[in-house]
Amino acid sequence: MPTINTGDLHIPEEIKPLFDLTHNNFSSLEVSNILAQMPGSKNEVLERQHLLKGFIANHEILKDYSYYRFNLTDIYAFLDNVFIGSVSAWKLKMKFMFSEKAREQKRGKLILMVRLFYAINKNYLAKLDLDAFPKSYSQELEGMKSFFMSFNLERYETAFNKNKFRVNHIVELMMIVMEKTANGEMAKFWKRWFLFEAYLSISNYISSKNFVFPEFDDKQFVLENFYHPVLKNPVKNDFTAETPVILVTGPNMSGKSTLLKAVSLCVYLAHAGLAVPASKAVMPFYESISVAINLSDSIVSGYSHFMSEVMTLKNVLIDARKGYKCFAVFDELFRGTNIEDALEISTTTIKGLNKFPGSLFLISTHLHQLREIDEIRTNKVTTCSIDCMLRNEVPVFTYKLRNGWNDLKLGRVLFEKEGLDRILNDNNGQ
Repeated sequence: MPTINTGDLHIPEEIKPLFDLTHNNFSSLEVSNILAQMPGSKNEVLERQHLLKGFIANHEILKDYSYYRFNLTDIYAFLDNVFIGSVSAWKLKMKFMFSEKAREQKRGKLILMVRLFYAINKNYLAKLDLDAFPKSYSQELEGMKSFFMSFNLERYETAFNKNKFRVNHIVELMMIVMEKTANGEMAKFWKRWFLFEAYLSISNYISSKNFVFPEFDDKQFVLENFYHPVLKNPVKNDFTAETPVILVTGPNMSGKSTLLKAVSLCVYLAHAGLAVPASKAVMPFYESISVAINLSDSIVSGYSHFMSEVMTLKNVLIDARKGYKCFAVFDELFRGTNIEDALEISTTTIKGLNKFPGSLFLISTHLHQLREIDEIRTNKVTTCSIDCMLRNEVPVFTYKLRNGWNDLKLGRVLFEKEGLDRILNDNNGQ
């Protein structure tokens, strides 16, 4: 199996809460699953895109979708604890006839259930344009509608409104519930409903932020006006990849890591079948995705920082040599070793990775000597940088991406600005 290494994007902690506008913990869990379990092929990705576009196309019908979350929690707990056994309708009727407590308990729960199911089906499901969805998901929605219809909900809703909900109605509904629980239909319904709410939540967020669904093209990688959605006031950038390897330069604090995360997140969301934070997105379909940003020592595995970098690169190379299209990000590659080693093996790495057309490797670096290698001087490897300038000896960060190399060395500037030169050279130590 090709590599999927995206822990550094912090999807569960940072990205999932953005898409999670659900009404209950069960649907929230499904949002997590959708974001974590990426489809295995381009066709499956396009199918999920189509599914989410179906929800967006039905936005006018679903825009006011809501209910009391406490009602659903109450109903779910009640149905989840329904006794499954060979209880006859007659025995149930006798029980409810002679036990007011049992009768009223079931009566209250069933009224909640019917009214919630009736409202969801009548106000939302029954009105959906199913042609907007993929056929496979339309069948899932039909399954939900059939489930609701099998309860004959309108009959019981009318009985409630006329204050004619009797023991016979309670018995009928309990028999239906027990049968559906016993044959697995109830569990299948809940799974469908919670997935429905998860997809609705994700599509609502996509619509509210005007995210764009990406196109897949083996010969292009283009992002326009892309950004990281966690940022409150993000600077939007354009990015086009014209070579397999792209070096990103810029001083510390200029925003290199954030830029790499933003590009990587667009790739991740695209391959999860979701829309991305950009006005345009075109990219190849990558079988292998690896994002190494802020790599740290692994106490558990015993790997040093440098060894972690080496193993991450090795896994990417194994995938590339197998013929997989790879997307990989290396933030300040080989910073875990001395500068002589780093320069030598970075040169070897850049030359080697550039031999895999169709893949894309983003490498941020502070090794300015790399600009002298042939691949960079002849534009076989692209260089870009995060714009930063000095104004009255004060660094100004624009966070804008531009072509070319950035030679600004902020370390010395900030060191001297804070007076450390003077303090350290003061013979009196004052």
